[in-house]
Order: sequence, then structure tokens, then C-alpha cells
Amino acid sequence: MFQSFEVTSSPQFGRDRATALRESFDALGIDAFLVPRADEFNGEYVPACAERLAWLTGFTGSAGVTLVTRSQAVVFVDGRYVTQLAEQVDGSVFTGGDLVNEPPHVWLVKNASKGLRLGIDPWLHSGVEVRRLEKALEEIGGSLVILPHNPLDKLWSDRPAEPLGAMAIQNIAQAGVLATEKIATIAADLAQKNLKAALIADPSSVAWTFNIRGADVPHTPHPLARALVYADGKADLFLDKRKTGIESEAYLAQMCAQLPPSALADKLAAVSSDGGRILVDPDLTSYGLAEIIRKSGGQVVEGNDPAKLPRAVKNVVEINGSAAAHLQDGAAMVEFLCWLAQTKPGAVTEIDVAEKLEATRARVGQSMQNPLKDISFDTISGAGEHAAIMHYRVTTESNRKLEAGELFLIDSGAQYINGTTDITRTVGIGTVSEEHRRFFTLVLKGMIQISTARFPKGTRGCDLDPLARIALWRAGADFGHGTGHGVGSYLSVHEGPQRISRLSTQELLPGMILSNEPGYYRPGAFGIRIENLIYVRDAEAIDGGDMPMLGFETLTFCPIDRSLVIPELLTHDELHWFNDYHERTREALMPLIHDRDVKAWLENATLPLDY
Repeated sequence: MFQSFEVTSSPQFGRDRATALRESFDALGIDAFLVPRADEFNGEYVPACAERLAWLTGFTGSAGVTLVTRSQAVVFVDGRYVTQLAEQVDGSVFTGGDLVNEPPHVWLVKNASKGLRLGIDPWLHSGVEVRRLEKALEEIGGSLVILPHNPLDKLWSDRPAEPLGAMAIQNIAQAGVLATEKIATIAADLAQKNLKAALIADPSSVAWTFNIRGADVPHTPHPLARALVYADGKADLFLDKRKTGIESEAYLAQMCAQLPPSALADKLAAVSSDGGRILVDPDLTSYGLAEIIRKSGGQVVEGNDPAKLPRAVKNVVEINGSAAAHLQDGAAMVEFLCWLAQTKPGAVTEIDVAEKLEATRARVGQSMQNPLKDISFDTISGAGEHAAIMHYRVTTESNRKLEAGELFLIDSGAQYINGTTDITRTVGIGTVSEEHRRFFTLVLKGMIQISTARFPKGTRGCDLDPLARIALWRAGADFGHGTGHGVGSYLSVHEGPQRISRLSTQELLPGMILSNEPGYYRPGAFGIRIENLIYVRDAEAIDGGDMPMLGFETLTFCPIDRSLVIPELLTHDELHWFNDYHERTREALMPLIHDRDVKAWLENATLPLDY
């Protein structure tokens, strides 16, 4: 199994650990310390040795930050994790904060004492974050203290070792473009802008640029590595040789020098010593790295990671690979959902279901000679009230049975060498209430609105986000997460800069893959989410139109629970889309399924609905 269901949260240690951290303040000359979820690579998924936030507080979500002062400790999370936070931390030690509307730099201005000295680990914060903190502290007469070491690391006596996952080559058959071409393109752009080099600090960008993959963090196949790409076309890759073998080192030697990660600081200082202009993405690069450039005499030129946008805009090979991966994944999902439909209420638990789905994906992968490499995130397997926890992670303690009359939500994904998948289906266990069906249909309407959207060039994610919410808004409801996130090509299941959300100002470009996942959550009662992956493409010409449009093509094919839909709440066009989607799902997946019972289930699950 790629997923563990053991309890990893340890809130019982929160008080002692927060006290020990505070006891280090005087020696460090600080009054507070900031603990982000991110690691030195600013990643969403971090190795065990970098789970500092979880170690201190007990909170295991993928986004958050804790501010510990001499008298308070606030854990800032977004709307996805409010319920989880309350369950995972000691409320007598840590209070909840709003990461979106009142993040730490805003909270400090409103609540911190005058003259506060805030300590940070410069390797865990980006340049943008540091500037925000400095500005906030200036308003209250405080100061930011750059610490020489992280005090938590000294307290964490049994801290795990750094990972040494093996590196693999992502062949041209999956990548579509040679790494030498990608490096040459980046170098040419640097030369045109009179830049000496670009520091690529995001491991996913490193993986994409060099056509390599890794196994250092859970569920995201990139190696923890950084790179320097120079305007003259040369490149340095800072990757531990314990992660590479003879074949991979020979491959890398064709395009770069492979250096140990410990060499990065000296190399960066040497490159900067003549006043060289170095491109740095301030959102993705730790403040510590940018400071090396400045202190060595170099010029930090802030700009976008040169691989970020090209990585987001998938080429034809990547799109075709993703489509093939989704068909395979869809076949596994159909087999799984057939099994679930034939299971009696109360007979299986949330863990049973998650294990069954992973096993099904693995078996189908073997039969189709495209093995399951990993899951793309821990499966969210939530029944009844657990489905209302947006990022619920079932454990041996929280595990419960799927009972009659409730909704069951399963959000899961897979990593295949040709693509990354992410799909959510909500199903009824036995007969459910009309209220369940009503909200399910409202969520479905939002998903269809995104699926069928047509929009001009220049449209941003924030422009489309309301389409997914209008039906819920009219019912006096909403959901507390973005409508969609970017997805990588056998890389991170959460990829930027593309998103569909209130905050996304990135233009949507042809080739970008995104999720489409509106939902509705009633704490303590039930939750609903329906998710497909889609990609941006040129749309067909519209009769009577006078300008070209973009639209979305659906990648995910898997039945949506017909029994939960109230047809009368759908417009004619929405009902047509729903029936057409099921017809295409049946046609696409039936040839991949060989079991007679599963074929019969798919046939029935994709029958058309009518008023």
C-alpha cells in the first residue's frame, strides 16, 4: 500500500514542545517564532524530516503555519482544514487562525505587542513572505530576526534522516520534448534579458526541465533538487549522487554537471561574485538562497521561474499521455464502483474502501502494462459526517463503516508514468434523503457550467470561478475551497500557476490541465464533491460569433451517481451534457473492461436520465 492509515497526529505533545520552543527565545533574542508547513524546497508534500508543523502542533494538513509567541500560539489554516485543525491540536495550547483573510503578517499588525522580535528560519520562507513580514513588523516597531538555525531541529531528538529516493529518467515518449531543448530555450531567454543564470528552486521545475523524476516525498515523483541554468546553455544540477546510478548519471552528463546539494551555496556565491544578474522566483525560492546572491555581490532579478509556465502548458505528447492514463484510471474506477455498489451497507469501512481502490488501480495497471507508480495524494475516504471534512484522512482511530442512508465521498488519484489523475465521486449508500440529492444536483450544475464554459483569450481562473458557485449561491450556500487546481504531467497533483479560484489571476492557456471540483459541506452531517480533470483547448467556432474562444476538454471518464440527480433541477443543456458525458464514458471504457458483471454495471450506470 502507498497509503498508511496509522494515526500520525500527536497533539498530546503540543504543550511540552511549545514550552520548550519558548524556552529557547531568550538565547535566540526573539519574542516569537514562525513555523510553516513548507520545507526548504517550499513544497506541498514534504519528507518526514521536514514535518516540523506536525511535530510541534499535531496538525497534519498540507497547508498551514504556526506563530508561537511568548503567550500565544496560533495555527493559521484555510477553509479546507478548519474542522481537521480542531480535531488534531490541543485547543488549550493552540488557537486557530485564518490563513486566507488574516495570515500571520496581517495578524501581527492587529495583535502583536509593540517591538516584537520575530524569528524565522530563512530557508523555510520565500522572499515574498519575508517582505510581508518585514512590512508588518515595521508598522508595530518590531523586527525580523534571521536565525542561524531552526530551534525546532535541536528539540526534535528523533528527527528522521533526509530522503534518498532513486532518480529515474522521464523518457521522450512521455516528456515530448528533450531536456536539452528545454535548457536551450531557458538559456536563450536568459541571454536575451541580459541575465547570467536562473536559479531553479522548485523541484517540480527541476524534474520537468531535466526530464527526470524522483521518490523523495510522498505521492509527488520529483527529486528534492535545485539547479542553475546559465545563459551560455550550461547547467548545474544539485542532486545527491546517492540518488543516481550509472545510467542516470550518464544521461545527466549530456546536459549538466551533477553536484552535491551542499555545493549550491558556494557555487551560487561564485556565480554572483562578479555582480552577475541572477533570475530568482521570489514566490518559490527561499530567502536564504537569495541572500547568498546579494551578499556575494550579485544582483537578484526577481521574475517567474522559467520552467513554471512551460511546465503548466502541456505539449501534445503530455496531453495524449494524460488522456491515456485517465482511461486506464477510469476503468479501475468503474471496477471499484461496481464492487462498492454490490457491497451491503454496514459491511465495509472507510479504510476497506480506500484499500480496495488502490488494489484495483494496481491490478488494472499491471494488466494494462502501465503500472501504478504511486497514488497522487492520500485518498479521502469519508462517509457521512466525515465527508464534510474537505481533506479528511481516515485513520485506524477515525475509521467507520459506510451505513445506509448516507453519502460517501471518495477523492483519490494515481501516478502513472504517462500522467497524473485526480477524481472525486460522491455516491449514495442505499436510499438517501431528498436534501442530499438536492445539494448533489446543485454541485453537479456547477461542475457542468465549468465543463461547458466558453471564454475569450485572456480569461483568468478568477473569472470562471463564479460559474461553479451560482447554483449554490442561489440556494444560500457555497463551498470553502477553490473550484480547480493545476495538475502536473506525472508530477505534482497540485501544480501552479493555473487555478480556478477567487484569487487566481493567471491567464488560462491552451494545454493547461486543471481540476473541476465544486462541492458542498455541512459540518457534522454530510459532504459532496464531484471532480473531473479538464484541459484548456481552442473551442469550436460558435455560430454567429465574431471572435475565437477557448474551452475545456474533459480528461476524466467515470460515471456520476445517477440516483443522486434530480433531473428537474437541471436545464435542458445541463441534462444533455450529463447524458452525453455518460454515453462517452460508456463508449470509452467498455472496451477496457472484461468482467461481465462490471460491464453490466457500467451499462446501467450510464443510462440516460429524463425529466
